This record gives sequence, C-alpha cells and structure tokens, in this order.
Amino acid sequence: MALTAIGLCSRALLKLGATPITTFEDGTTEAEIASGLYAPTRDALLSWYAWSFATVQANLPRLTEAPTADHAYAFQLPEGFLRALSAGPGSTSRGLSYRIVGRTLQCNSTQVMLTYLTRPAEADFPGFFDLALIAKLTAEFCIPLTESTSRADMLTRLAEKEFERARRLDTQQDTQPVFEDFTLIEARR
Repeated sequence: MALTAIGLCSRALLKLGATPITTFEDGTTEAEIASGLYAPTRDALLSWYAWSFATVQANLPRLTEAPTADHAYAFQLPEGFLRALSAGPGSTSRGLSYRIVGRTLQCNSTQVMLTYLTRPAEADFPGFFDLALIAKLTAEFCIPLTESTSRADMLTRLAEKEFERARRLDTQQDTQPVFEDFTLIEARR
C-alpha cells in the first residue's frame, strides 16, 4: 500500500506511542513536529544512497551566462535535484569533470547528461524505503515528543539497521557491477 507523507509520519508517531495526525495543520504538537521534520528527514534519507527508485537521468539545459571561473559552461539543475551521481557529454551519463555550484552544474562540455537523485512522490517509495523512513522519522520525533535521549539513541540505532536493510534490498534490483578494465586480468591473458 502506497503511503502519503501524512501516513508515513502517522506510522512513525504510532511507533513512538504518540497520537497520529491527519494533516500537518492539525494544530497539535505532533503535527507541528512532523511538519517541521518530515521534509528534511525524507530528503536526507533519499540523498544518503543512490536509490534505484530515486535515480533519474536528464539532459540539462545550458544557461546563457558563463561561469565566473574554472569552467566554460553552466547548466540548470533539474527541479527536485538532491544529489549528482555522474555526468557525461551528450548521451553518455559518465566521464565528465564537473562541479555543482549553487543550482547549476558547471563543466567544459557543451552538452550534459546528468544522472542524479531526485525526490519522487511518496506513492513511488518501495515498501523497504517506507520502513526505513518510518524508522528514521520515529528517531527524529523522539526527543521533541518524549525528551528521552536514551530512547532516541536506541531508535537511531534501529533506524540505521533499517536503512542498511533497505539499502541491501535496493542493491539487489540491479545488475551487479563488473570489472571493465582491470590491468591484472589483462596481464593474465
């Protein structure tokens, strides 16, 4: 079942023993804390690993104004951009030397194909990521709601384990990388 932001926060609140919310504007302490902590916690968790469901590729539009130094061209980063994974010239998605400056990607190529992490809709989160996010939200909500640092530490450790489990499951959805150009293998031939 696909969850919404409110559903994810409510499940985290239930795990904490707090009252679930129906909107971020409920006027309750739980809603205020969830509203303030949900988006940064979600974005951080999405950024910590190259999740397959959050990885996309796009040709970037070149900006008319050139960078001040170091590179010849600047490109606009896409809406929802969280973190760059790789960039390449033209239709290749890797091999390009670049730098992220503000909301632009700067490089010396006239075209850029960027592979990056984006912020997908909550309905597109797989179940394993939902569980990792709920665990992380539970840990984040703990101190503001319970003022218990020992409980928050325990919940943080549980969230880290859930993150690792989700990361392992996500890696199993892709072809495993192989050595493409390894000198020791070439020497044996």
